[in-house]
Formats: sequence, C-alpha cells, structure tokens
Amino acid sequence: MRVEIWSDVICPWCYIGKARFEQALAEFEHRDEVEVVYRSFELDPSHAGVQPVQDMLVERYGPQASGMEDQVAALAKGEGLGYRTDREVGNTFDLHRVLHVARAKGLEHEMVSALFEANFAQARPIFTDDTVVDVAVEVGLDKADVLRVLADKTVYADDVRAEEREAAQLGARGVPFFVLDRKVGVSGGQPTEVFARALRQAWDA
Repeated sequence: MRVEIWSDVICPWCYIGKARFEQALAEFEHRDEVEVVYRSFELDPSHAGVQPVQDMLVERYGPQASGMEDQVAALAKGEGLGYRTDREVGNTFDLHRVLHVARAKGLEHEMVSALFEANFAQARPIFTDDTVVDVAVEVGLDKADVLRVLADKTVYADDVRAEEREAAQLGARGVPFFVLDRKVGVSGGQPTEVFARALRQAWDA
C-alpha cells in the first residue's frame, strides 16, 4: 500500500500531522507493507523574501495571531516535538526541489524530517543556501549535488509543479493532505486514531 503525503516544511500542521501519522503507522499491523512518499505543496507560493513567522501571522490574522501560535506550539509539544516561535518563513520552492534530490538518492524521509526539525525545533535559517546544504549533508546527501540544484532553478522545477497540480486535481486545498492507496483521503493534522482508521480502511478496500 502506498501513502502519499502532500506537505510543506513551513506548515506546522504538516509537522504535527507527520508525527501523528507515523505513530498510527507504527501501530499498524501491516506497516512493513506500507510505502510512504512525500509530495510537494507550497503553502504560500507567492511569498517573497524572508520574515519572522510572528510578523507574517500578525499581517494575516491580526494581533490574536500570537495566541494561535502558542496553541499550536502546545499541540506540537504534546506530540513530543520541539517547537520554536522565533523561526522564519519564506518561499519553499527551492526546498521542495532539494527534497526531490533526496528522493532520487533514497533519503527523502530523512531530509523531510531534518528540515522539519531544523525549522520548527531549532529555528535554523532554512531559507539560506548554506543551511539547506548543511542539513542535506547531515542526512547524507552530496554537497555538490545540492549546490548544483540550488544554482539552477530549472532542476526539478517541473516535478514540483506537477505534484502541486496533482494535489489540486485530487481536491487538496491545503496541507497536510494524505492519500492512502488512492482510495482514502485524510486532510489536516488529524488525531492519531483518525490515521489508524484510514490505514485500516485503505488496506481493507
């Protein structure tokens, strides 16, 4: 069975949803027969520049945004995840292209996890090439390969766009968006038991 997860590394619900899904999968009796693939989805493709997440949230949602972020942080910490509110947000297109490098090298899961950790738990500046390269090398990617991709904006660009179009065709309006064997869909960072039911439903379908 294949599970496809459309997500973005700056999406807190993708970070939380990943942890909850992985917990459900760990408890699933057929877990060794489940392949998990991550798909590209830019949470804000029009975002230009880099800014503190708190500034972005206040611009979009008003002064109450800081309270919203505190609530999400509490949920993340409830899943055992590190969560810092002093991180930055920016355009993630290049990060998705680098994730395609990782997929080609069999290190996609490691790179997804490392970027989530770098962004949310460590508040590292993941929108700088130096940090992206450092994270990539930490998970085992070749520095030269990553630098070549970052230098050429066309590499894997079509792959990222194709996955984003596919998400739209499947009805995804946001992320995380989980598609289980093209039979069952789950939208959002749902509780672990929701993912457990979806896994059983897709397996039995």
